[in-house]
Amino acid sequence: MMIVMQSKPKHLKTQRATQSRKEATHERIVEVAARAIRRSGYAGTGVADIMKEAGLTHGGFYAHFASRETLLAEAADRAGAEAVGLSADIAAAAPPGQSLQALMRAYLSQQHLEGVENGCPVAALGSEMRRQAPEVRHAATRHIKEMIDLVARQLPDWGTPAAHERAMFMVSSMIGTLVMARAVDDPRLSEALCEAALKHFSVPGK
Repeated sequence: MMIVMQSKPKHLKTQRATQSRKEATHERIVEVAARAIRRSGYAGTGVADIMKEAGLTHGGFYAHFASRETLLAEAADRAGAEAVGLSADIAAAAPPGQSLQALMRAYLSQQHLEGVENGCPVAALGSEMRRQAPEVRHAATRHIKEMIDLVARQLPDWGTPAAHERAMFMVSSMIGTLVMARAVDDPRLSEALCEAALKHFSVPGK
């Protein structure tokens, strides 16, 4: 008995190829926007500039997003997911018992200090978030909670209210330290701020 393999109709192949290209383009726009908001802030990130950086025309924007706020929400979501994912990878790769210190050293490193557009979006955008649309703030809030949970999981008493409370304090301190270290124009003070935070949290019981 001969089995005849029927090929898919050409219009379905064309439709899927078009969808695939559109999805790839959508992802490229969000990726560019996620860097742009961290580099220039929400207010300083315009649709025209994002589309230009993505190598696309301004007119094609509304084929992918209903509004600028929709794009900003996706960009905030992408930026937050990247930051939490990188921190999780660093913690997972650290030797046993050293995951928290490894995570904090990476967060307060010179590389992160200088790499604003690829770093923590909360440290880059925290003061602007309150003025953003609800969907933008919701995306940011979700990833802040994830970061707190990630830090809490590195603590010996993980699962207790005390561990969660300590994790909230540590994440807040890390973010605040990074903001201050980026704000000052004295490199030695910037480095000292990061070192002081790392030293404080390396003391048992802190």
